[in-house]
Amino acid sequence: MSELLVDDADGVRTLTFNRPESFNAFTVTLKVAFLAALKEAAADESVRAVVITGAGRAFCAGQDLKEHIGLLQAGDPAPLHTVEKHYNPIVRELIGMPKPVIAAVNGSAAGAGASFAYAADLRIAGTSAKFLMAFANVGLTADSGASYTLPRLIGHGRAMEMMLLAQPVGAEEALRVGMVNQVVPDDELLSTAHLLAARLAAGPTTAYAKIKEALAAAADGTLEDALEAERRTQADCGATEDHREAVDAFVNKRAPKFIGR
Repeated sequence: MSELLVDDADGVRTLTFNRPESFNAFTVTLKVAFLAALKEAAADESVRAVVITGAGRAFCAGQDLKEHIGLLQAGDPAPLHTVEKHYNPIVRELIGMPKPVIAAVNGSAAGAGASFAYAADLRIAGTSAKFLMAFANVGLTADSGASYTLPRLIGHGRAMEMMLLAQPVGAEEALRVGMVNQVVPDDELLSTAHLLAARLAAGPTTAYAKIKEALAAAADGTLEDALEAERRTQADCGATEDHREAVDAFVNKRAPKFIGR
């Protein structure tokens, strides 16, 4: 059985963590497969939006601690390098993906699983969703980009509280503090995520990529950095076929047809 399912429809690629018996916890195999799938989605021009979700009752429980402790007890150095070899590259691919990424969070999202949801562009949560940053409970610090992404979503103070106290945050509270964009009934989660992803896939995806680029530059830089990024990305978008199509459609009072170029 594949630990990662890949499905394409309407320009949307859905990546499903598929270890439901282990709440989709990350083994080395799943981490390698997920990183490869993200790279493939980024490079495939037919993929115009990406949805990430989990099979069964959980989104992702984070690191598979059974595999982790087994490797540690065997003296295998692999667990000590997984952040550098797996988690960091995955976060770079998610944040740098030149097309929209939606996390459809079903059930528990913990540790690296929650972190990857934070790294998506949009998060839709089922009513049963909960987010847990429990690194401290196993004597670890944050990884998978959570120290960067989570404070930018909910603020430094709330992020620190989640990290230190390791208390779960339910779907409605996550919506209230800005951790997720939308909460829907569990049985409507995937259909809602796919509808949104299909809407984005039919849009000006080059512009979406440039929006992501501009916001990323502004998040870490000065006003001048942000203005320069806006100048550069706006010029890039202005030269696209999609921009010309949209302007022509506006003038002629018709709906634009975007091609992503």
